[in-house]
Parts: sequence; C-alpha cells; structure tokens
Amino acid sequence: MTTEERKELPDSMFGLPERREYPMPDAAHVRAAEAYFRYCPENLRHKLATAILARAREYGVDVQSPEILSYAGNQQ
Repeated sequence: MTTEERKELPDSMFGLPERREYPMPDAAHVRAAEAYFRYCPENLRHKLATAILARAREYGVDVQSPEILSYAGNQQ
C-alpha cells in the first residue's frame, strides 16, 4: 500500500483509528495486522485484537493467534 493509498483510507479501516495504525482494508492487511500485533503497545492490545477479529470476520480470515484471541477475550 502506498502512502497516498493509506492517506485516503477512512479512520474506520485502521485497527487503531486514533493513531491511524494497522490498516485493514482487505484480508491480506488483516493477516499483516495479526503478524505485527506483537509490536502494539500493551495498553492498546485489547482494542487492536478486537478490531482484528472484527475485520477478520468481515473478510473471512481465520485468526489462530492465541495472543490475539486472549486479548480479545476469545470472542471469535
């Protein structure tokens, strides 16, 4: 994704919209957010995990990360 494409995304397409981090406009980016989850600050992990699972359901992505499932409260 280019910088220009990223700038055009609405805040709602980001896992952390207030920071515009972890863009998830498609299934490939949901998987990327899952892979980069470990870099998320501890205090934002619940919010990001919940966003990843919501987008994953929307795009048909099966999230297997025990860490994400744990932070989201196993709500898959």
